[in-house]
Amino acid sequence: MRVALVHYWLVGMRGGEKVLEALCELFPKADLFTHVVDPEKLSPQLRDRTIKTTFVARLPRARTMYKSYLPLMPLALEQLDLQSYDLVISSESGPAKGIIPSPHALHICYCHSPMRYIWNMYHEYRGSTGSLKRFGMPWLAHYLRIWDESSASRVDNFIANSRCVADRIEKYYRRESQIIHPPVDVDEFEPVEQKAIGDYYLMVGELVRYKRPELAIGAFKKLRRRLLVIGGGEMLSEITAMADSNVTVLGPQPFEVLKYHYARARGLVFPGEEDFGIVPVEAMASGRPVIAYGRGGGIETVVDGVTGIHFYEQTVEALAEAVEECERTVFNSSTIVSHARRFSKQRFKSEMSAAIEAALAARVMQSSISKSRSANMPPYPENRIESVA
Repeated sequence: MRVALVHYWLVGMRGGEKVLEALCELFPKADLFTHVVDPEKLSPQLRDRTIKTTFVARLPRARTMYKSYLPLMPLALEQLDLQSYDLVISSESGPAKGIIPSPHALHICYCHSPMRYIWNMYHEYRGSTGSLKRFGMPWLAHYLRIWDESSASRVDNFIANSRCVADRIEKYYRRESQIIHPPVDVDEFEPVEQKAIGDYYLMVGELVRYKRPELAIGAFKKLRRRLLVIGGGEMLSEITAMADSNVTVLGPQPFEVLKYHYARARGLVFPGEEDFGIVPVEAMASGRPVIAYGRGGGIETVVDGVTGIHFYEQTVEALAEAVEECERTVFNSSTIVSHARRFSKQRFKSEMSAAIEAALAARVMQSSISKSRSANMPPYPENRIESVA
């Protein structure tokens, strides 16, 4: 069986790329397809694979300006020749599922989310852009929605990474989906003794608008507690400028630094609404509680009062109150770690294997039923011309 893995773009190592790594382990001989790739920013496991790109990769400055070529990506996907593949797995968050599979192929889409910038977060994205993009975005988004919804019919089975994403798939595509949470390398993290815990909280992740890092800065200014911020992104300079003396912005850091602070922070602050959220699971695998916004993936990964605290309004006041509640709550580090292990890579690979095998078996069964019906149908009568007297 020939397998193709289609990913939207490969320009860094985030949650979607971790999913792709696990899929590569499941299918070590699979061919990879994407719009654009920056090998220097990939893990060795992905960098060493043969990766085929669409024509977007040949456009000027594609590695850094790939999002500017979004209008061309539907066309680019449809130029990929996947006729020789029996199984196609698309990894969808940007345009990836819109390939044209062979009639005999099974197409499974692992959906991190329908494209946020044209669906559930369209108005937030449009409101945060400049005047020129704000003017053009409605026309582009309208075109992309039509294509995105129609291309959903090319998918045989949807798999969602969380309950909230499954709800979006049902809402925007009118399709059912199976939920399989993404893999987290929980074995890479471990707790430390209580006496090693520091006096600071931690925020980790890309500093972009929808993750709401400014809420954390505002809450910790109000509380005068120490906050450590790890991550880069478009808001890095803005967040650095906002920070008071009790907030330290480290920017992007290597894994060992991140691991060190996960285990020693008083807790992780997670103020944005995520589709799933790997960062909270990594913090919990380190034995630390998470203060998470109580919508989206945060309610699936963080158990309120057991592995962390939820807050339900994205305001400085609500987050500050949640931090104070976290300090009043007694957490069991072992319980937190046990909960995090439910999201391991081995669990993901096992559930994905079972889902793919079931889909393949159902396809074989359906094919057998169709052939049986065709064999039992009576032959067509010969054409006759009846004369009317």
